[in-house]
Amino acid sequence: MTVLVVGASAAGLGTVEALRRKGYADRITVLGAEAHLPYDRPPLSKQVLSGHWESSRTQLRPAERLSALDAEFVLGDAAVSLDVRERIVHSASGRSLTADEIVIATGLRPRTFPGQTDLDGVHVLRTLDDALALRAGLLSCSRAVVVGDGVLGTEIAASAAGMGVPVTLAGPQPAPLAAQFGPVISDLLAESHTSRGVVLRLGAAVTGLDSRDGRVTGVRLETGEVLPADVVVVAFGAAPATEWLEGSGLALANGVVCDSRCRAAEGIHAVGDVARWHHETLDVALRLENRTNATEQAGHVAGVILGDDRPYTPVPYFWTDQFDTKIHVHGILSADADVSTVEGSVNEGRFVAEYRRNGAVTGVLGWNMPKQARLRRPELTGVLTGGKP
Repeated sequence: MTVLVVGASAAGLGTVEALRRKGYADRITVLGAEAHLPYDRPPLSKQVLSGHWESSRTQLRPAERLSALDAEFVLGDAAVSLDVRERIVHSASGRSLTADEIVIATGLRPRTFPGQTDLDGVHVLRTLDDALALRAGLLSCSRAVVVGDGVLGTEIAASAAGMGVPVTLAGPQPAPLAAQFGPVISDLLAESHTSRGVVLRLGAAVTGLDSRDGRVTGVRLETGEVLPADVVVVAFGAAPATEWLEGSGLALANGVVCDSRCRAAEGIHAVGDVARWHHETLDVALRLENRTNATEQAGHVAGVILGDDRPYTPVPYFWTDQFDTKIHVHGILSADADVSTVEGSVNEGRFVAEYRRNGAVTGVLGWNMPKQARLRRPELTGVLTGGKP
């Protein structure tokens, strides 16, 4: 049996490592669109952007550990099509790679405004090269605007403010991450940003970008207001990188559609941000965009490839670091949930909040209390855990 992993990401590398750890000794090939060896993405919007880390620190494994995996890494060559029946992946350079088992780990691509790639001063943040280019832009700008009030946008705004850059955060929500955290926690996050100099222009959608002579000059809101900027970061979401799979016969709907074992077809699997699989415990199609899921799902798919026929039913988890605040979330939060502090104190800046719907705990959020939040995972309703802690 041979294995081809498409995507030299954390999920892709995690699949390779799990296969080797579980005893698989045959050929593994990893095809990656970027020229870099596998690296970690969460530090890009924080440690790398702020300058606290050199880019080399993001590399997931040193060269000797990658070599010990005995896998062939084909980098700087994007996948362009997949023949599902023959299990052949064609690449941009003309390669045709075949394997008995194929794992799709191509991740996400940032959403953009029409025409933004033609403008100087407009950035996205997905890759290491994106982070380095954005840092260079921020260091020489007079005013930055971040478009996007979700996790990535708020992390970028926090990093920019920490660098001393005048920055405005724009987005349609009433407060940062309001749709996920609800009003109580999102208002605290808004206060954290404004107290450190971030200007919030929230509650109005961004309709486009203004420019002059090929360079961005501002961000237009639906209210008619224009936010001046010489650097704009577009961070209002990302889409699964599945364009290369169109016409392959795989089901594509907000990701690669998979069964509960993360199989998209016989011998074809998907892991990480690109995978939309059936979560048997929740009985929903789920796609998670976070680092923890990338590793856990990769390990599970490696087991499935080797014959472990079990559904993948994780308790969702993610974290975000902004300024001196570390937020850890277990389970599922919703804006209309009943939120109560069960440990610590909001006034002291360290607390655990529980999210309840219909009396059942569906999510736990730790604000500068990561260990305490993790210890409350067993309190999540059996709907999430299948009756297990």
